[in-house]
Amino acid sequence: MSIVQNKKAFHDYFIEERYEAGVVLEGWEVKAIRAGRVQIKESYVVIRQGELVLIGAHISPLPTASTHVTPDPVRTRTLLLHSREIDKLIGKVERAGYTLVPLDMHYSRGRVKLEIGLAKGKKQHDKREAEKERDWAREKQRLLRAKK
Repeated sequence: MSIVQNKKAFHDYFIEERYEAGVVLEGWEVKAIRAGRVQIKESYVVIRQGELVLIGAHISPLPTASTHVTPDPVRTRTLLLHSREIDKLIGKVERAGYTLVPLDMHYSRGRVKLEIGLAKGKKQHDKREAEKERDWAREKQRLLRAKK
C-alpha cells in the first residue's frame, strides 16, 4: 500500500533499476507517516561512509507529539539494504554517473519501506518528448472512446 509517490522523479530521470530499502525512523515519524504527513518530492539519496542516507524528506510532526521529543522534520535518515546491494549501488553511482532517487514510500508487512531508483538524468528534449508521447496516448484513448 503506497503512502506517497515521487512523480517528479519520473519526469526528471530515466529509472534503470529499483530497490526496496528499509528506513530508520523514530516513533513520532512512524505515527506521522501513518497519518500521511510525509513528502519526498524534493528528497534525494546519497552514499556516506558506505551507507545510504535519505536527505530532504519532510515528515511533519503531529501536533500531539510528545513533549520530551524535539522533532526535526527534515533530518537525515539512514536506509537499510544488504551490503552487496549497497556495494553494487556505490559502483554504479561513482563509476557510471547514476543518481539515487526516492520513488515511493509504502508499507510492506507493516513496515515502512522506501523504493529507490537508480536513475540517469533526462535532458530537456527528452522531457519534451516524453510529454508528447503522454499527450498522444491520452488523445488516442479519447479517439477510441469516441468511436464506440
